[in-house]
Amino acid sequence: MNEQLLLKDIRFAAGGKSSREDVLVSGGNLSFLGPDSDTVGQAETPSGDSGMLFPASGMDALVSETDASRMLICPSLTDVHVHFRQPGYEYKETIESGSKAAARGGYGLVGTMPNLNPVPDTLETLAVEQEAIDRDAVITVLPYAAITLGRKGLEVVDVAALKSRVIAFSDDGSGVQNNEIMERAMRLAAENDCVIAAHCEDNRLLHGGYIHDGEYAREHGHKGICSESEWGQIARDLELAAKTGCRYHVCHISCKESVELIRQAKKSGVRASCETGPHYLVLCDKDLQEDGRFKMNPPLRSESDRAALIDGLLDGTIDCIATDHAPHSAEEKSRGLQRSAMGIVGLETAFPVVYTRLVKTGILPLERMVELMAEAPRRVFGLPSAIQEGSYAVFDLGNPYEINPADFASMGKATPFEGWKVQGKCLLNICKGRVAYADPDFFGA
Repeated sequence: MNEQLLLKDIRFAAGGKSSREDVLVSGGNLSFLGPDSDTVGQAETPSGDSGMLFPASGMDALVSETDASRMLICPSLTDVHVHFRQPGYEYKETIESGSKAAARGGYGLVGTMPNLNPVPDTLETLAVEQEAIDRDAVITVLPYAAITLGRKGLEVVDVAALKSRVIAFSDDGSGVQNNEIMERAMRLAAENDCVIAAHCEDNRLLHGGYIHDGEYAREHGHKGICSESEWGQIARDLELAAKTGCRYHVCHISCKESVELIRQAKKSGVRASCETGPHYLVLCDKDLQEDGRFKMNPPLRSESDRAALIDGLLDGTIDCIATDHAPHSAEEKSRGLQRSAMGIVGLETAFPVVYTRLVKTGILPLERMVELMAEAPRRVFGLPSAIQEGSYAVFDLGNPYEINPADFASMGKATPFEGWKVQGKCLLNICKGRVAYADPDFFGA
């Protein structure tokens, strides 16, 4: 892709600030123009880091320029919680299809969860996944290792051997039920300065539930999952994290008690962080329909839980937004709320849904959204910034469009946002100085 495009007056957001810039796009290179607009320079960005603003080849080859005043350029997004299903479940998703979906959504880096076959719990089993990543990924894909062998909750993996090969350790898909096992895992993680990313779910409190134990479940005769199944295990883990000094990250929190527990733990000095998903921020159990595309784990909770999550975003309790992108086959999601597999896709809808429902409505500042979806996840997991790597994404904040799963690059199509009118489509995604995705019409605009 040799075209050059000058984006005039585009909004640039990074480091909690935003500004208006003229940006020259030349293949995978970005250049911020100097104030005289005749020279291409490395003008300092609002982030204060100009290290990876690539010089362009010059203005002579410029094909076109466009009014970009309704566009945004920001560091490429980071999602620390996705499921790409390979190895073992390639009929749901592959490294190739999942990474292409991520690229199309504006993501430059993702962390892939370990509920795979084989489970990445040793160097040998991890190598199976890594081989597929090295061969097929179109963006940066960092695997998780399991906390316990086989994700069975009985024996902790060799943390020291695996730590340099993975983003963190998680038994995602199931909570570690045994207190002693979780404490041992945290001690090993503390000794090796690794992150334990916990799926918190107490199996004793599930009782066959599959949606939130709330108003919708009672009115429609469904079995509910109580909020304590989540926050009870978080409370246990926070005590263990305080005891061990472990870097502890809570996956996909969904209820108000979880927010408050993490808020207080942070105040007391526990090395805790957490994420929530776009669906928990814009939907609640009143929005449920008798359709598998509304079924995920944890489930959509009450409106008061949703409001508490918003408060957690605004006051810094919640560190980042992660999609928990969890594709399944069409058949697995066609069985209604009771019998469908748990999980929805989210990489290609996250930015537009959060922008449209939270930023456009004045609930969340755009700069905070960029921090939650692009910058903070990397800080939490000790990763280089996207700007340092030369990874940027351009989004169209002006033109509305309808979410249509048939257009997804992901093999999974189940989303509660089907048919929503949104703004914030990704137009260009540059990952480490290379074009990972470009909207077909972008350079012809």
